[in-house]
Amino acid sequence: MHEYLSPGRFIDSDHPSVVEFAEKHRGASRDPREQAISLYYAVREAVRYNPYTFSLDPQTLRGSHALATGESYCVPKATLLAGCARHCGIPARIGLADVRNHLSTPRLLEILRSDVFAMHGYTELYLQDRWVKATPAFNQQLCELFNVAPLEFDGVNDSVFHPYNRDGAKLMEYVADHGQFTDVPEAFFFEHLQKCYPHLFGEQLQPLLGDMQSDLSRA
Repeated sequence: MHEYLSPGRFIDSDHPSVVEFAEKHRGASRDPREQAISLYYAVREAVRYNPYTFSLDPQTLRGSHALATGESYCVPKATLLAGCARHCGIPARIGLADVRNHLSTPRLLEILRSDVFAMHGYTELYLQDRWVKATPAFNQQLCELFNVAPLEFDGVNDSVFHPYNRDGAKLMEYVADHGQFTDVPEAFFFEHLQKCYPHLFGEQLQPLLGDMQSDLSRA
């Protein structure tokens, strides 16, 4: 388990801000499961989910970056949770999957030219002798906006995206599982994204994201 407890490039569990955040939100209990639950909710709510923060700069994948900006997408939020867990002595790793979002916004569909969100990131925590999935991506306010029940985490059962929203409409469908990793596999991560969204890899990416960010701010 040494590799799942050590600081990584993106799961930067030794970064001062990650250490401070973990210490603040691990709770008073000495039980690793209780600490993991407390950290999950802290990460879920402290960093607002914003898919338009995606960047080709690998540094933005760091958990400390998500914490510094206060908003991010699923992968940096997952690395932040993993970093907090590792600091608290809880083995953690990153998982990657492709998911189909049936309730994506028209503007996001426009920019991706697909309803598949490639390289969705989640965290796996080793608790009570088994790996448990935790997905801290969507904060509660966002879930209420889209009529989706926020994901809960009890440290025992996997916390993964709901297949349906509260009205019974299709929500998230897992279409490909890329496995689990000690840290974000940078080359594989960006190569797969370029394969899925070749139009985003070029000079037009940042202007597109800037326009979408402006639309989101006005919404």
